[in-house]
Amino acid sequence: MKEQLLAKFAEVFGDAEGAKVFFAPGRVNLIGEHTDYNGGHVFPCALTIGTYGVARKRKDQTLRFYSMNFEQLGMLTSSVVGLKPEKEADWTNYPKGVMWAFGEKGFTVDCGMDLLLFGNIPNGSGLSSSASVEVLTGAILRDFFGFEVSNQDLALIGQFSENRFNGVNCGIMDQFAIAMGKKDHAIFLDTADLSFEYAPISLQGAKIVIACSNKKRGLGDSKYNERRSECEEALAQLQKELPIKALGELTEAQFEEHSALIEREVCRRRAKHAVYENQRTLKAVAALKANNIEEFGHLMNASHVSLRDDYEVTGVELDTLVEEAWKVDGVIGSRMTGAGFGGCTVSIVKDESIEKFKEVVGSAYEKKIGYAADFYVVEIGDGPVEL
Repeated sequence: MKEQLLAKFAEVFGDAEGAKVFFAPGRVNLIGEHTDYNGGHVFPCALTIGTYGVARKRKDQTLRFYSMNFEQLGMLTSSVVGLKPEKEADWTNYPKGVMWAFGEKGFTVDCGMDLLLFGNIPNGSGLSSSASVEVLTGAILRDFFGFEVSNQDLALIGQFSENRFNGVNCGIMDQFAIAMGKKDHAIFLDTADLSFEYAPISLQGAKIVIACSNKKRGLGDSKYNERRSECEEALAQLQKELPIKALGELTEAQFEEHSALIEREVCRRRAKHAVYENQRTLKAVAALKANNIEEFGHLMNASHVSLRDDYEVTGVELDTLVEEAWKVDGVIGSRMTGAGFGGCTVSIVKDESIEKFKEVVGSAYEKKIGYAADFYVVEIGDGPVEL
């Protein structure tokens, strides 16, 4: 892979002298969805698929970008001076946003670079290709300019750039899971204070299977920001009587006792999901520690039902993938993962049932939706590295 990437870099940029190759993973969240901006817990892991970057520092201030995933766009050029988001800059707004964010944090990027990207995360799948590009760019900048930043800083800078430069009001989970990834471990993260622990994932004869709906969705123009504001409205009304900073602080019983404070029924349902999903995540990690993978699966299933009914972010594509998965023997649990409105599901499937799962779910999905889903049996990998 490294040699092929360097050869492509040389083809695009003239030669590959002085170029370095980096990798940042994608991520999947096993449980804890739409809790990260509500001060709750999440349970993501980094994957062995992700984004590769070949980069070389320049002596001038020119930025030259090329993506093997969007070859039709050709080479896109810009400058490190006066960085701002531009529609015509397309995907390069993500690396440019990180360069801008480093500058805002007092780390000056004072010369340009040539950057070639190749991602093997399905685009628009909800496995966090944008956060992968952000963390990758941060790792490259740290290496090239000797910036004293930790992997956790890379996550925070990536989130800051996506919020402020790209206008997507995302939480911290995606960037954190990617920057802090550890092989064969998921990250049990409290998004309220960024305290976390690594939890070993031992699936004993089962694997994580991701089903990509192939329905494209855009985070920025989806109803993501709308869901956030509905949760904020619910929180503001609960705060009239409760001394809380986030919905994630409540137990189910506390929520039920005070839910009448939330005036709009739709906001009540959004808040209920945030509170109950956080509690499910706590229970799921406890189940995993007790080696109770069946209970973990039940909680995954309940998570999907809540995302479908209370948070309303699933849609017919994701519901079809999950509901068909539930019918297959050997499926321990299945749910949508990511922001929703398209993207992917994550399932834990017994080894002997994986082929049947792909065949049965794939066939039912194509029949109902009219086009095929793609399936990936994935492994849990490490955070960003130079190759």
